[in-house]
Amino acid sequence: MAKLKIPSISLPSPMTVFALVLLTYFLVVSGFVYDVIVEPPGIGSTQDRFTGAVKPVVFLPGRVNGQYIIEGLSSGFMFVLGGVGIILMDLGLDRNRAKSVKVFFASVGISSVIIAYIMSMLFIRIKIPGYLR
Repeated sequence: MAKLKIPSISLPSPMTVFALVLLTYFLVVSGFVYDVIVEPPGIGSTQDRFTGAVKPVVFLPGRVNGQYIIEGLSSGFMFVLGGVGIILMDLGLDRNRAKSVKVFFASVGISSVIIAYIMSMLFIRIKIPGYLR
């Protein structure tokens, strides 16, 4: 009789695990589950009162618990950008890297966090007029 071999499964690399965790984080904060269940439109539209022209609307105004697909994806991207910026700032503190690389990582990391914060605040002010004013 032939014996059955136990299959061997190798562990994924740390970068593969990181990429899967980052992708999962992006999908969760983007509202992917909401988009699948509710099936909102990609973007909305509104009609100009004076000209009658139809203009696209990316943010669903006045509803905190509702979103268009593009709104969720752009907000999720800003959250991921801020998280990656924090990771880059941490890499900028590594003593084993060249000074120019550390300065580059720290600069890009700080810039990413600042851009993500400013854009997220802009998004919430578009969504809720008069927020924090």
